[in-house]
Amino acid sequence: MYFNHYDPGDFFDELFLAKGQPRPEAAQLVELINSLPPEHFSRRQQLAQNTLFKLGITFNCYSEDSDNEQIFPFDLVPRVVCSDEWQRIEKGLKQRIAALNCFLHDIYNEQQILKDNVIPRDVIESAPGFLPQCMGLHPPKTVWSHITGTDLVRDREGTWYVLEDNLRCPSGVSYVIENRRVMKSSFPKLFKTLDIEPVDDYASQLLESLLHLAPEAIAAPCVVLLSPGIYNSAYFEHSFLAQQMGIELVEGRDLVVADGHLQMRTTQGLRQVDVIYRRIDDEFLDPDVFKADSLLGVKGLMEVYRDGKVAIANAPGTGVADDKMVYAYVPQMIRYYLDEEQIIPNVPTYFCQDEQHQAHVLANLDSLVVKATNASGGYGMLVGPHATEQERRDFAERIKADPRGHIAQPTLSLSRVPTLIDNEFCGCHVDLRPFILYGKEIYVNPGGLTRVALRKGSLVVNSSQGGGSKDTWVMKAKAADIKVSPGLDSSITALQEVSQC
Repeated sequence: MYFNHYDPGDFFDELFLAKGQPRPEAAQLVELINSLPPEHFSRRQQLAQNTLFKLGITFNCYSEDSDNEQIFPFDLVPRVVCSDEWQRIEKGLKQRIAALNCFLHDIYNEQQILKDNVIPRDVIESAPGFLPQCMGLHPPKTVWSHITGTDLVRDREGTWYVLEDNLRCPSGVSYVIENRRVMKSSFPKLFKTLDIEPVDDYASQLLESLLHLAPEAIAAPCVVLLSPGIYNSAYFEHSFLAQQMGIELVEGRDLVVADGHLQMRTTQGLRQVDVIYRRIDDEFLDPDVFKADSLLGVKGLMEVYRDGKVAIANAPGTGVADDKMVYAYVPQMIRYYLDEEQIIPNVPTYFCQDEQHQAHVLANLDSLVVKATNASGGYGMLVGPHATEQERRDFAERIKADPRGHIAQPTLSLSRVPTLIDNEFCGCHVDLRPFILYGKEIYVNPGGLTRVALRKGSLVVNSSQGGGSKDTWVMKAKAADIKVSPGLDSSITALQEVSQC
């Protein structure tokens, strides 16, 4: 019985209500795992990891070992979400991305939200992601962020919060799709028994969203994925998504502006490009407008974009909404643009730029999480309760030197999921990154990337900081309606037989 000694403790556990008491939506999964012969789950875990490595599902880590390609650790115990809970999450995410798109269009055009003093002007104009070069832009269909990855967490009481928004070049969806494939190959009978929402139509939904951006007069739009190249940390995902959508994977050197249009170099000459799914940051898109020394983008791209002759997803300038100080004003955006209250709340946030907030933060560094407002990937962050006194002193000096560059939040007791570490199940902290597409309508892929902190007690789930991932199961049934299926016994028997091979 694998879970005999597993104790969720006083954290919110995604699979267990209490020791020995699984949640209704996870009961069949727990029963199945408990039924497996000794060491079988560990062997399946290793097989899954080997499969992902053979598929090339890796990322480049640029921290201590430059250009070090690593496997993205994967744990076989999934996170399980019941349908009624997911419906609320989905509704909250759609609300959020609708408001953020209204905000982006407003600040790069009329700036009415600033004129009405809902958001202080200096908050926007001091954000590194705010690009004056994008003023006056009108993206196709007035959609700015076509692909969003919003990070969610749950606290000790099980309340969902939005931790941060990712509107520039959100990554990780390839792991969602490949993790599910590995889970299906590891537990095929279980997927036939349980009614789990599929995730594998993401690529077709993404392609449909991109095609929606092309002018209606073009019968067969040409869509490309623009990548920085093989040395980028997410290059596996770039090539994976391009292959899944059946579109060309290109780099800046493959594109040129000619005859007033963006053109792709091919063996048969130039071909017009109508839509770019860009996976490079704003400042590298066009050396004529942004970084003059950029070799990743395309000279003249912004001019043809302004002329409406090519669409870019996500639109340039969306990075301002990733700023962690701007994040704190999303509840006000939702009220201002949608006349609604926020469905999924933000984590309470202190502005270090505010003197009173800063004084509170400096006096309570041992209990707060401090984040750099323009950083990502777990970098530029202090987890106060787990930091040394010297680290807290260093961060205090950083805050004083650059107040605008830092915010602080309470340290949440993140929810946990049983995770196999050293051949035993331990409760490890997780977050969740669902992926939202904005095409003709807003679509939320069911589930998302559950990232898990694989170091005991750690709250940092980022892959660059030693984190891993899990599959996320959104059940089609509500928790109250889930019953043990009569087909479970046969699933268990089949898995036991496989384990003997």
